[in-house]
Amino acid sequence: MLDQPRMKPHERLAADLATEMAAVNDLIRERMASRHAPRIPEVTAHLVEAGGKRLRPMLTLASAKLCGYDGPYHVHLAATVEFIHTATLLHDDVVDESERRRGRPTANLLWDNKSSVLVGDYLFARSFQLMTETGNLRVLRILSDAAATIAEGEVLQLTAAQDLSTTEDIYLQVVRGKTAALFSAATEVGGVIAGRPEEDVRALFDYGDALGIAFQIVDDLLDYWGGDATGKNVGDDFRERKLTLPLIKAFAKADDTEKAFWKRVIEKGDQRDSDLEEALRLLDRHGALEETRQEALAWAERAKTAMQTLPASDLRDLLIDLSDYVVSRVS
Repeated sequence: MLDQPRMKPHERLAADLATEMAAVNDLIRERMASRHAPRIPEVTAHLVEAGGKRLRPMLTLASAKLCGYDGPYHVHLAATVEFIHTATLLHDDVVDESERRRGRPTANLLWDNKSSVLVGDYLFARSFQLMTETGNLRVLRILSDAAATIAEGEVLQLTAAQDLSTTEDIYLQVVRGKTAALFSAATEVGGVIAGRPEEDVRALFDYGDALGIAFQIVDDLLDYWGGDATGKNVGDDFRERKLTLPLIKAFAKADDTEKAFWKRVIEKGDQRDSDLEEALRLLDRHGALEETRQEALAWAERAKTAMQTLPASDLRDLLIDLSDYVVSRVS
C-alpha cells in the first residue's frame, strides 16, 4: 500500500493501518454506547461519523507498529486518543459558540450546550477506562498528563486570546496545550507500549510535538491566506478576535497608529467593514505571514529530524512524508 505515489501521506497511512483502524473504530462504537442515556451515542456518533482524517489515533498505531509492537493494546490507546480528541471538540464548540464543524452543524447547535459538555465528560471518562486496561502505569501518566495539558491550554487561550501583550512564547504554550500535547502523547505511548529504549520514546515524543505545532501554525496561517487550501473563511480568527501568531508578529512591529488599530479591532472588538482588508495589509507590510510560514516549515523539519533517529523502514519514511504534508498547504 505504501508504494502508491498518488495518495497523500495520511491516505497512505490509513491504507497501511486499515486493519488496525477498523479495530479502533469497532472499539470506539462499542465504548461510546450507553444503556441508560441514548443521547450519548447520538451526540458522539454525530461527531465521530462526520469524517476527519483520524490522524491522532493513526499516529499511535503507526508509532507502535514502527516499534515492533505486536500486542492488542495499541488499539485501546488509539481509541483513547480519539476519545480525548472528540471530547475536546465537543467542549471547544461550546466555548467558541461554533455552529459548524467539518461542514456540518455542531452538536451544541443540534442538541444543546449541556448535552455537548456532558457527553464530552463521558468520553473523557471512557478514555480513562480504556487506558487503564493496558495495565501500563506510564501510559496512564502520559495520557492523563496530556488531558490536563489540553485543558490548561484552553484556559490559557481564554485569557490570552484578546490580550495584545501576549508573546510568541505564550502562543507556543497555548499551541502545545490545545494541539501538540495530544499529538506527542499519541506518538509517545506507541513507543512506551512497545517497550522501546528511552531515546526512541523521546524521539517519538519530539516528532509528535513538532508535528502538532506545525499543524496548528499552518491552521492559524491559513485563516489569513485562505483560498482553496482550506474550508475556512478568510478572517474567521480575526472576526472572533483570536490572537494567533501572524497577528502577534505584526503587532510587535507596529507603529503607534497600527497599534491603535489592533487594540480597537482585537481588544475592544470594534470592527468595521474594511478592517479585515486593513489587517491583511498590515500583516503583509510587516512580513508576518511569511515569517509565520517559515516557522511552520521549521517545526516540520524538527519533526523529520526526530523521526530520522529511529530505525529505517517504509513506515518511518511515511511519517517523515507526513511532516511535509502537514505544511504542504503553505509550502
